[in-house]
Amino acid sequence: MKKSNLDEMQEQKLLKIEHNGYWLAYAGLIAAILIQGVLGGSFREILGEILVLLVICLYMVWGCLKQGIWARRLNANGKTNFLGSLAAGLVMGVFYAVRCAGSIENSGYLIIIGLISAAFTFLLAFAALSACTWFYRKRREKLDNE
Repeated sequence: MKKSNLDEMQEQKLLKIEHNGYWLAYAGLIAAILIQGVLGGSFREILGEILVLLVICLYMVWGCLKQGIWARRLNANGKTNFLGSLAAGLVMGVFYAVRCAGSIENSGYLIIIGLISAAFTFLLAFAALSACTWFYRKRREKLDNE
């Protein structure tokens, strides 16, 4: 690894800048996907943003689990997984109901579409978070025993 030209304070400031840049890119990609989706963009039109977001997410999950890190302010438990999954489900339920509002005039169908997409997203998110919690605990245990 090449020697850094930065002192420790500059390294810390650079890490903070990179941290903020990551979260800005992450939020920007999510906003772009949601806005394009609500405005009627096809899957092909937003596929690039989705793939970049997917790569970022997979890298962050893999990197954090490998190092035995969960989060600064959240605990790796069922309550956190439930609330996170519920939030994801609600966002996606509203998103699909709004997206379909232009082509479906029956509000009952819109509610059903929203509920089905919310439930499906909740179940997938809860399963993924539960699996990550399990891997995190295993990795944390292994790192603590070393």
